[in-house]
Amino acid sequence: MVHEHIGKFGLRRQDTHKGDYGKVFIVAGSTGMTGAAALTSLAAMRSGSGLVTSGIPQSLNAIMEVKLTEVMTLPLPETKSGSLSLKAKDDICTFSEKCDVVALGPGLGSEKETRNLVKELLRAIEKPLVLDADGINALEGSLEELSSRKYRTVITPHPGEMARLLNREIAAVQADRISAAKSVAEITNSVVCLKGHRTVVASPDGQTYVNDTGNSGMASGGTGDVLTGMIASFIGQGIDDFSAVVSAAYLHGLAGDVAVERKGPFSMIASDLIDCLPEAFKKAGII
Repeated sequence: MVHEHIGKFGLRRQDTHKGDYGKVFIVAGSTGMTGAAALTSLAAMRSGSGLVTSGIPQSLNAIMEVKLTEVMTLPLPETKSGSLSLKAKDDICTFSEKCDVVALGPGLGSEKETRNLVKELLRAIEKPLVLDADGINALEGSLEELSSRKYRTVITPHPGEMARLLNREIAAVQADRISAAKSVAEITNSVVCLKGHRTVVASPDGQTYVNDTGNSGMASGGTGDVLTGMIASFIGQGIDDFSAVVSAAYLHGLAGDVAVERKGPFSMIASDLIDCLPEAFKKAGII
């Protein structure tokens, strides 16, 4: 099944330019969590995006410009604690108009004003959206914020985030992961990527996919950020949401399987996955 989705990438023509492969906008990061923004952005670049911009709290800009060479940055208004403030809304919405897809959430933090910003952006951003991490946590108890969106949405919860969305225990989610993913996909009218061992992808129309790549070495901080960047990249390149998420989950795990051969499960870190993406793409026949 996975190969019919990966087959949608096709061969790249020679007479193309960066604008042909998607403009991705990553809204992420806060003081102490610059890595989430960096990993998401770099993963999007390694996954074939033409242009990637990282929208970050303005005090992080200097360090992010050092961490990110190929990725552009957009410094945004911040709170006193160094997370994005409500004043960032207009800048984010204006810039998103120039982009093909927005990824929102990695490393944003849990400050109340930032959570309120996320809810405002869900209503205001008129582009396909990939919602992850603290972006998902801002929705706790208010899934209707997603169901009313007019634009395509993907959410990428881990089991703890899924449990909070459904007001269930984590054990209940893990006992029937497919049912949990399908339920949230239907409620939110979104493609759901329930991360973890045997990642589950579910669409609002009932399609499901259970991923069979990956290993225990991927149980490390930042690997989910890499996945978010990959999904956003594929959507930005014009792949439909379900195929983009299925392909990203498969290739993410495949990169992990390449990395575990090189590093072993104890020493793998999230950036190893990014380094191994080129080989994973080749193994999957994407050239």
